[in-house]
Amino acid sequence: MNQPSVSNHATPARTPPLQGMRILAVEQYGAGPFGTSYLADLGAEVIKIENPAGGGDVGRYVGPYFFGPDDSHFFETFNRNKRSLTLDLKQPDGLQVFHRLVKRADAVINNLRGDLPEKMGLTYDALKAVNPRIVCTHLSAYGREGARASWPGYDYLMQAEAGHMMLTGEPDGPPVRYGLSIVDLMTGLVAAFGLLAAICSARDTGIGADVDTSLFDVSIHNLNYPGTWYLNSAVVTDRAPRSGHPSLVPSELYCTADGWIFVMCNKEKFWPLLCHELGHDEWATDARFSTFKDRLQNRQALTDLLDSVFTTQTTAYWIEKLSGTVPVAPVLGIDQALDSKFVAERGAVRPFERSDGQDMRLLRNPIRIADTALPMRGAPGLGEDNQSLLEEVGFSQEEIRALRSRKIIGA
Repeated sequence: MNQPSVSNHATPARTPPLQGMRILAVEQYGAGPFGTSYLADLGAEVIKIENPAGGGDVGRYVGPYFFGPDDSHFFETFNRNKRSLTLDLKQPDGLQVFHRLVKRADAVINNLRGDLPEKMGLTYDALKAVNPRIVCTHLSAYGREGARASWPGYDYLMQAEAGHMMLTGEPDGPPVRYGLSIVDLMTGLVAAFGLLAAICSARDTGIGADVDTSLFDVSIHNLNYPGTWYLNSAVVTDRAPRSGHPSLVPSELYCTADGWIFVMCNKEKFWPLLCHELGHDEWATDARFSTFKDRLQNRQALTDLLDSVFTTQTTAYWIEKLSGTVPVAPVLGIDQALDSKFVAERGAVRPFERSDGQDMRLLRNPIRIADTALPMRGAPGLGEDNQSLLEEVGFSQEEIRALRSRKIIGA
């Protein structure tokens, strides 16, 4: 099922921008599949290589919610618009099948432990004789070189070691992780970005490359400006109360009569506008609050004053009064967020068609391209494309039966 074009013009729909690109994905779980889901959403043919002996991608079994056997909500989230081939890469005949696919592919991506791509023959050195233009993208926990190459690793560990947890939560509370696996998600995107950049080069030069990123490297890079502050001024950024910005005030949570509101006066022009809307123009000229530096030094006094006004009305009242004038947002639960009128207006939740013909609701890709309908198919069943993919690369029916009988591919 395809989404309608967002344009109201009669311009014929264009094909998705990555249509015709073939990616072989030796991937499982979250980070790798999230990155390749962007490629698949944008029209690339992403072929998941799944181990027939192990039941395929472990994400198929991540509960507690399922559409059916081997078809978890988790798996559908990360693997829509892809194809599935069950193939045992540890057997020589399995590698021969893989090499036939590599000949017609633009890239191979994996999110294996750092020491495994070389052992499994997934590097550029191992594949350049098969296809000199192939791009080999590696997403690992700690990189393919160095003391930790063989270490397993996960998102929450990176948040802990890279300093993220010490930046999150209340100043007097314990370190806190993000509510989402942001390191996984961002590393998947970084891997996809690197893969596309290298494909652009390979198409110009005829020469592919290895492209590497890791959960650890991305989590360190994401320290961003607090990292620059430390490296150049030896400043260790502390946690601010109420999820506040480390230097811009007001830019934090404030109490309302029935909950919370987030206010972000991240430009000086917004502070007098907020004061006016709250009925306290005098705050804008108060020497304690005249500039960002002044407000930072008097943060608690300002918080007390703002709370005293915000608590007189509900969050909904203040959102209606301030929206469009001062940057504000309500603090919502997942249910409230996804059921909001604005999410519906944006068309952010769309039906995707499962392989059994039934629809499910998933979050639409946030990239919108004029006059272009992006694919909206559900994730493939385990080995769903075995027959068609092997036929496409020249295997006869007899050869396919032999591969199946020797368990090189799944049933």
